[in-house]
Amino acid sequence: MKLIIVCAILGHILTGYTDCLMTFTPKGRFSFSVMSSEEQMAALFDGMPLRRLIASILCGVIGLTLCFFGYLKLALWMEPFSKPLSVLMLVSTAVFLLPGIAHHVICGTAEWLYVRLGRTESALQVVTEFFKKTSLTMYLCYIGLLLFSIALLIAVAAGWTALPRWACVFNPALLTLLAFACKIPAATNVGGALAFVGLLFLL
Repeated sequence: MKLIIVCAILGHILTGYTDCLMTFTPKGRFSFSVMSSEEQMAALFDGMPLRRLIASILCGVIGLTLCFFGYLKLALWMEPFSKPLSVLMLVSTAVFLLPGIAHHVICGTAEWLYVRLGRTESALQVVTEFFKKTSLTMYLCYIGLLLFSIALLIAVAAGWTALPRWACVFNPALLTLLAFACKIPAATNVGGALAFVGLLFLL
């Protein structure tokens, strides 16, 4: 159990690092709001190494695969305490991480295409359209994470598991929201890593 949780922690750390590889360009931090300005986008991605984006895509897939085993193990661990919640966690694990891997690849590919195509106006139009038409993967990813976290929160807070009720604070969605509120980069992976670190010492 602990070895798999460690894998999930390492997976979130690795994926968070790859998120930063895509988010922080040589000229500053990327945000989706920048995509509305051709000039700002071109300036922001000036000098962005293509190899960094390829490394981000490949390492992110490895990281999210490691995360998958951790979430799957928690879902199976829940089964003796609540079969319905265990099933919900199993389904939401697939909804979270399988589209999550696709979304990570899409984000890296969109940036790679933008830089490779010369950071032009037409390149921005292409990658913007590409991202919008594949955004379902992003929505499914966050829906899966939310459902998983709600199931875990209910079970622990209600005292249905062997964990103390206060352990409900070690929840991926709750800690992700906290990371977002603190404007921490790679918030989803920071939240997930912190949740698994807490559970590592309790399970």
